[in-house]
Amino acid sequence: MTSKPAGRTILASTIAKPFTEEITKTVESLSYTPKLVGLLANDDPAAAMYASWTGKTCESLGFKYELQKVDKNELEAALIRANKDSETHGIMVYFPVFGDKQDQYLQQLISPEKDVEGLNFMYYHNLYHNVRFLDPPNNEQKSILPCTPLAMVKILEYLGVYNTLLHYGNRLYGKKVLIVNRSEIVGRPLAALLANDGATVYSVDINNIQQYTRGDDLSEQRHKVIELNGDDISIESLAPTCDVIITGVPSENYKFPTEHVSNGAVVINFASAKNFNDDIKQKAGLYVPSIGKVTISMLLRNLLRLIDNKKVREEAK
Repeated sequence: MTSKPAGRTILASTIAKPFTEEITKTVESLSYTPKLVGLLANDDPAAAMYASWTGKTCESLGFKYELQKVDKNELEAALIRANKDSETHGIMVYFPVFGDKQDQYLQQLISPEKDVEGLNFMYYHNLYHNVRFLDPPNNEQKSILPCTPLAMVKILEYLGVYNTLLHYGNRLYGKKVLIVNRSEIVGRPLAALLANDGATVYSVDINNIQQYTRGDDLSEQRHKVIELNGDDISIESLAPTCDVIITGVPSENYKFPTEHVSNGAVVINFASAKNFNDDIKQKAGLYVPSIGKVTISMLLRNLLRLIDNKKVREEAK
């Protein structure tokens, strides 16, 4: 009896390569060096690692990166200074800091014109309502998408989950996706993005399971959400029906049960922790163990988009 061949493990660096090449060419075409300021006000090792990756990637692609380590009680003042600094083109904060509504306030304090992570309420509103431009009907300024959910979309496109034969905005039609994370930063907006593209998304958190699908109003294509109830609704029952399994549980103790993954499924982990055991490679058709390098590429892509939008506004004056 022959054993089933292992699926392919796809590295984030491979997926990010065409984006980094595009970003490098764009930066080279500018008459100045774009500057990104990162504000670190916590002691989270994962945040420090992410900051290090960001700095190295910025330098390798032609950006200037300035990491400012500040006390959390000085973060507000540092943000205001960065907003006012004409030499700063993008700002990011390594959250969580306070871990409560103070973080939400700080997210909104970042100028929308410098918000490379796409955390501003305006950008979230556009995402949830599937609005792709900031200036309708001209449609010259593209809205910013949160960089980690955007990275996930680009990964799914790279892996062929999106069906390019279908109409744009419907290319996930017929696909089922399970997301184990419903954070406001990644899990919830990701579910909305994928649902708006036609997928049926099962969003799992510690309390319940929600189903995201595209709304009935196809002109708006705003997704709808329902809570799934019943003894037969569980990860164990839903996961085997899904084409894609995505996890983002920030705990080394959490492991998604391999036996609930269907043979040949696409499996992606975006947590800093390893959410799958090694035997996932025997079940998954395609396995992406981390996405950090794609996320940083999307962050820098967002920065260039902010620069483009500013140019459009200035030319319109």
